[in-house]
This record gives sequence, structure tokens and C-alpha cells, in this order.
Amino acid sequence: MMDVLNLIDEVEDIVEAGTSVPFSNKVMVDRGELLEIIKEIRIKLPDEIKQAAWIKDERQRILAEAQKDADTIINEANYKLNELVDDEEIIRVANSRAEEILTRAQNNAKEIRLGALEYADNLLLETQENLKELIQLLNNNRKELRGND
Repeated sequence: MMDVLNLIDEVEDIVEAGTSVPFSNKVMVDRGELLEIIKEIRIKLPDEIKQAAWIKDERQRILAEAQKDADTIINEANYKLNELVDDEEIIRVANSRAEEILTRAQNNAKEIRLGALEYADNLLLETQENLKELIQLLNNNRKELRGND
């Protein structure tokens, strides 16, 4: 770590000793010399700092992946929720339609039953009238047979 600090001091010395650019706060320095010192700093950086940078990058990658997974889960949950709402709506409409069909079928059955009863009653009435006429005819025929008592 001391080597790195010494190299940073060396960079500072080069900047301090650089030629000033008139009317500015800038200095001219030897580009090659500074780049060589920066290269040495990178080489001599302690492994802990390199690991820290790697950990930071890895942390960002893990957070991005976790966010992506969370977004996927939320999207799937929303999709499933919409499906359930649609299914619930379909079930509600189907139940309502079934109720209408059942009510209509019950009304039709009632009308058919009443119609059948009326038809049967009319047949019985007609038969009863026919039987009355037949009885009357039998009575008349018997009277004739007895010879008008």
C-alpha cells in the first residue's frame, strides 16, 4: 500500500512541477510519464481493493438479477390475477345464463303441464258428453223396446 501512496505522491509532484498555462488554472505535464505511473498504481493496488471492486460489480449484478426476477414474478402474478378475474367473470356469466335457462325451462314445463291438464280435461268433458248422449240414446232405445209405457 505504501508503494501506491508513494506513486500518488509522485503524481502530485509532477502536477505541482508542471508548466503553468497562462490565464488558466491548468498545467502541462508529461503524458507518458503520468500514464506509466498510473499503470504502476494499478499493478500495485492491494488485492483487497481489487476484490472490493469485484464485490461491488458482483453486488450490482446480483441486485440487477434480483430486480429482474422480482419484475418477472410481479408480471406473472398480474397475469395470473387477470386470468382469475377473467375466469371469475366467465363463471359469473355462466351461472347467470344457467339460471336464465333453468327458469325458462321451469316455465316451459309448467305451461306444458297446464296445457296437458287442460287437454285431458277437455277430452274427459267431451267423453262425458258423448257418454251422456249415449246413455240418453240407450234410455230412448230401451223405452222403445218396452213399447212406450
